[in-house]
Amino acid sequence: MQQHNVLILDFGSQYTQLIARRVRELNIYCEIHPYNKIPQDLAQFKAVILSGSPSSVRSEEAPHPDLSEIRGKKPLLAVCYGAQYLAHFSGGLVAPSNTREYGRANLSFIKKEESFFSEINEGSQVWMSHSDTIKELPANAILLASTHDVENAAYRIEGETTYAIQFHPEVYHSTDGKTLLKNFLVDIAGIRQNWTPNSFVESTVSELKEKIGDDKVILGLSGGVDSTVAGVLLHKAIGDNLHCIFVNNGLLRKDEFKNVLKQYEGMGLNVKGVDASERFLNALEGISDPETKRKTIGRVFIEVFDDEAAKVENAKWLAQGTIYPDVIESVSVNGGPSATIKSHHNVGGLPDFMKLKVVEPLRMIFKDEVRRVGGSMGIDPELLGRHPFPGPGLAIRILGDITSEKVRILQEVDAIFINGLKEYGLYNKVWQAGAILLPVNSVGVMGDERTYEKVVALRAVESTDGMTADWVNLPYEFLQNISNKIINNVKGVNRVVYDISSKPPATIEWE
Repeated sequence: MQQHNVLILDFGSQYTQLIARRVRELNIYCEIHPYNKIPQDLAQFKAVILSGSPSSVRSEEAPHPDLSEIRGKKPLLAVCYGAQYLAHFSGGLVAPSNTREYGRANLSFIKKEESFFSEINEGSQVWMSHSDTIKELPANAILLASTHDVENAAYRIEGETTYAIQFHPEVYHSTDGKTLLKNFLVDIAGIRQNWTPNSFVESTVSELKEKIGDDKVILGLSGGVDSTVAGVLLHKAIGDNLHCIFVNNGLLRKDEFKNVLKQYEGMGLNVKGVDASERFLNALEGISDPETKRKTIGRVFIEVFDDEAAKVENAKWLAQGTIYPDVIESVSVNGGPSATIKSHHNVGGLPDFMKLKVVEPLRMIFKDEVRRVGGSMGIDPELLGRHPFPGPGLAIRILGDITSEKVRILQEVDAIFINGLKEYGLYNKVWQAGAILLPVNSVGVMGDERTYEKVVALRAVESTDGMTADWVNLPYEFLQNISNKIINNVKGVNRVVYDISSKPPATIEWE
């Protein structure tokens, strides 16, 4: 079993997943669980972190976990809401702040002799995000740090290995946040920094062997990083009992079907190509709602796999390249309180009519971790460097209903854009890029003729794991060249725009 070193209890904060990212950057494994579904087996966890929350501890509806098996028994770090929670229910006083304390602040006082603040100096920038404030600490608390506006910015509880901070160390703007987490987890909690890509491969292959045994597994390959790494992991564990299927859903990039099949030649994987494009496009006819499109594609995807699974004698498992952000965004991680943003076609199990069980070897790791795991197994760096591509494909980049003509237009536009990024040496500087076909026509002039044709938006973002993303400031010369190429070569398009929205508030995809 994977060693679960750190338990993060989720109170619904938008930053909870960032805590996990920061902890893993320290080569320490962690898992997020809802505050109201604390794992029964706490022996596997060596420390606990309480997340922030949009709730107020003074509210009757506030998250109220049972910490009786954690407080005083395990090293505990309480962040923001967690700090207020400990103060409020331990005899301290939490009250509304006179002003909303949000944004950058600087530590004006630090109790330097405390190992918790080792290598962190007064003046260190931290990030605040709360509307309540801790007016009075519990009687057995020792003040560790203050800012100009927040006296009780950090404290610890005497007689326990319990620390609390009002700010967010996981956020980029807390400049010494990673150091503080290291101080707590490594120096105070005594956790070893031994969670590496190699250790993940070793433990995952072992778990897969134990879980699957001699059963046969069917895996849907997409040509992307996630499914490829999942495939190589499974192949290491079960060899020829892995049967890979690459489905053409008619919504792939231009020439993607033949290129992906060629890509897997020589990798030792048993891959079969299935062209189901007509089946998908027929099912999507007349559907405009984004969620309905996703669910329809998911349904047909499962149907196609059911057909193919029947051809593999005694297949027992369906493998998927689900990764942690998919889980977090789809189902509020492990059923926790964080809000659902959108559904993912490969998250949430299978319908009753399928006899296959699901195996998801990458379910608990982030995108950048997937790439590092792939690199440790010797997968081609060019393949690992491929941009993410959404499971529903171009269906969620065609706003409105789907037709074969719209798919053709977008495939042509997308190919010009992506090939242009490669030609200009920009592809590896971008995390994800693509084109979106908008449901509007615009007036244009070509030669002496008036046109009334489609508008496309180009999108390129920088990110680490897809949780947050910034738009890329592509050179004007490049955008001008690509715009001209698209309008001159793609029949049906007369206008090109560039999306300069970041996530949040926008998402990376438009649907």
